[in-house]
Amino acid sequence: MTQTNPAPFAGVHYLKAPERSSIGDNAPVETLVSEIIANVRKNGDAAVREYSVKFDKSDISVFEVTQAEREDALATLDPQTRKDTEFAIENVRKFAKAQLATILPLEVETLPGVHMGHRVIPIQRVGCYVPGGRYPLLSAPIMTIVPAKVAGVDEVIACLPPNAHKAMIAGCHLSGADRIFKIGGAQAIAAMAYGTESVPAVNKIVGPGNAFVNEAKRQVFGPVGIDQLAGPSEIFVVADSTGDAEMIATDLLAQAEHDIRTRVGLITTDAALAAATLAQVEAQLATLSTANVAAQAWRDYGEITVCDSEEAMIGYSDLIAAEHLQVHTADPKAMALKLRNYGSLFIGELASVVYSDKCSGTNHTLPTMGAGAYTGGLWVGAYVKIATHQWLDERGVAAVAPPAARQSASEGLEGHRRAAQLRLDRMQKA
Repeated sequence: MTQTNPAPFAGVHYLKAPERSSIGDNAPVETLVSEIIANVRKNGDAAVREYSVKFDKSDISVFEVTQAEREDALATLDPQTRKDTEFAIENVRKFAKAQLATILPLEVETLPGVHMGHRVIPIQRVGCYVPGGRYPLLSAPIMTIVPAKVAGVDEVIACLPPNAHKAMIAGCHLSGADRIFKIGGAQAIAAMAYGTESVPAVNKIVGPGNAFVNEAKRQVFGPVGIDQLAGPSEIFVVADSTGDAEMIATDLLAQAEHDIRTRVGLITTDAALAAATLAQVEAQLATLSTANVAAQAWRDYGEITVCDSEEAMIGYSDLIAAEHLQVHTADPKAMALKLRNYGSLFIGELASVVYSDKCSGTNHTLPTMGAGAYTGGLWVGAYVKIATHQWLDERGVAAVAPPAARQSASEGLEGHRRAAQLRLDRMQKA
């Protein structure tokens, strides 16, 4: 039965509306995180140890993973799992290298004697937060560590919760982490941001985490860079009458099993497909082993909307700016060109989010909560700085000094005027 919720967008109507707001449900954790950061900043390892006991039920005196622990994690890693992990690493590495090849240094003479350019400089030290989570997500360290190594980062620090699966240590090692620390949560972010007796301070922190990790990244931003503020996972599908209800429902539930706060949805111009997808979701939940999570996410945050036109479908999709956006239409490549707000796009029904999540090569660390309207996801370019430079000869000074001096004078900045004029005056006396 069609729900009576108000239309979310002109020409868009709910068949199944979300019962809660993922943004509104982002529990206020600001005060606690602020306390954690201040404590770690002041007391270093002692504070980290305190929070490891309190939150992770882990009382460890040495946080850094030793070489012996790395070797043990590799030795106990299932052989097929290792092969699959290395397959994913290679694909992510290939794509990151191809992306890096598009970021070129620049030298240009904008006026006679005025030379400008930029260098592509790798960040010196990066901290990668690797979430422990409900399952050992081996793809998580791959997505943050491998692009950093491709970019040429001098030192990559990885932090993961002390109770994370041993295979996650193997994943960090295989991905190329220079140092690995068993520290989780907001205390890991604070340790990487400000440094402790054990953990070196980094220049930038990347990687997803829970609400506490996210808030900690927000609070430390400034002295240290961050990639983005990532909320619960999202997947939306835009589809016309050619969409396959079973496939769409399967993909929605594949993301819904991540977390009870995952946001999933179908945006379609076909009412029959909307109804069929709703039925498929309910049917598949009956046999899904992770339904205890997926069903709650679907109930609270799942939605299906029917659009009066393709234009309304595109407009609503761009408003959502979903983290993952799948395109299931008669001409998906043409439709893809009409969409502009998303974290990562999956064109055609054969391109599943799951492939990117695990091993195909694009990065799965992506913007959520509408941030796809202004930014893309984590990529190799996040690990380099584009730093500009300039140099002038006498022709250049003759061209830019007079307008620079006049502008400085009109602004009342006498020091600026003198600095602009000095070189010109000396040239004229020579």
